[in-house]
Amino acid sequence: MHLPLPDSVAPVLRSLREAGFKPYLAGGGVRDWLLGQPPKDLDFEVYGCSYAQLEAILSRHGRADLVGKSFGVVKLAGIDFSLPRRESKTGSHHRDFRTQFDPSIDPREACSRRDFTINAMLYDPHAGQLLDFYGGERDLRAHILRATSRAFIEDPLRVLRGMQFACRFDLEVDPDTAAMCASIADQYPTIARERVAEEWMKWATKASHPGRAGKYLAQTGWLMHFPEIAAMQEIPQDPEWHPEGDVFVHTMLVLDAAARVAQREHIEGDDRAVLLFAALCHDLAKATTTVLRNKGGVMRWTAWGHEEEGAPLAKALLARLGIKHSISVEVEPLVANHLITSHLREISARAIRRLAMRLAPANIQKLTWLIEADHSGRPPLPGGLPDGARKIFEMAQQQAVAEQPQAPWILGRHVLPYFDGRPGKHIGEVVRAASEAQADGEFSNEPDALVWLERYISHSRN
Repeated sequence: MHLPLPDSVAPVLRSLREAGFKPYLAGGGVRDWLLGQPPKDLDFEVYGCSYAQLEAILSRHGRADLVGKSFGVVKLAGIDFSLPRRESKTGSHHRDFRTQFDPSIDPREACSRRDFTINAMLYDPHAGQLLDFYGGERDLRAHILRATSRAFIEDPLRVLRGMQFACRFDLEVDPDTAAMCASIADQYPTIARERVAEEWMKWATKASHPGRAGKYLAQTGWLMHFPEIAAMQEIPQDPEWHPEGDVFVHTMLVLDAAARVAQREHIEGDDRAVLLFAALCHDLAKATTTVLRNKGGVMRWTAWGHEEEGAPLAKALLARLGIKHSISVEVEPLVANHLITSHLREISARAIRRLAMRLAPANIQKLTWLIEADHSGRPPLPGGLPDGARKIFEMAQQQAVAEQPQAPWILGRHVLPYFDGRPGKHIGEVVRAASEAQADGEFSNEPDALVWLERYISHSRN
């Protein structure tokens, strides 16, 4: 077995071996290699070595960064070199651990402290040998997510790590592992919000099967910590439009569809997170708006107004998850407008320009991605982008507002001279009126905008 490594790391590993130490590639790099993916994060564990010895050897090959000293980590050219360690829990909080670094720790013991078997493998680059003490390769091939040992329950963050691993690598949680997760469900409040956000962001930016999150959280007993998501369970939908099942089932299917859209369109980073969180939140308000109504003599389940009511629910959920504001402020208008094809009476240039304004800082392009994912989450009905959404996007392209609203022609600096340079709310009122007039098509260039402004000010003073 041969795992290709950067040429730059070879002399470093050789120096460590010549000094009598044993460097192994550990964790995610080994897992990714077995999945046929190039390892993105290289993390070497060095056995039989002290921190001072590790630092001294690495310093011969470049600038050694010691920022991870408390964790036994030295960084060299973006690669982590760490010492195996023992950890013992000292309190009830996520960070309450005592760490000991001991050169006598052997690979089997060190691997037993890792969270899941798929992350508890080592690779010896010198011998070309995989060290797999706990069946990680077997579990990876069988699509099983299994805790390495009972040490798993010492860190509740591992449950959320398990969620994003299950969704990234299409894994089914092992029943015993699910039971361990459930046994520490009450420890969720001890996890720092930034760590919660980190795992949810990995889910949003990396998961190929994000819809697995619902089943995973339910099986592990952690769904209760996300009540807006849990509330979608068993909320009925009109079977003519939603033959796939309840709102919870639909949402998980929409998430998987959103991931397929993201892959096809090469959507990455925060843009992918916006799409995934919008897909997660788009129907949150159906839990409170769904009622049985008589429509033309037939009783049907409806959820009128759920898109508008869903925006504040999305905002609250993402805030509790610690998701950054720049993502949340895009998700909210996408949720509030995801049924635009049902509500837009005419696909006119004016209507599309106004839609672009309502969506900002999100945009019509992102809305069409969400609409496609929503439409595709209703099997066995056909998916894809509905004709109405396609026409909206085509009109947005014609109006040059698919990516952002039109830039305003009238700004505060244009208005100030009419009020002798006096700032105040009156300036903003005129600018907003100009923005509305521009959206209505009353002007489309700066000269016409200035003529409009002159007339508007004159009329308002009369």
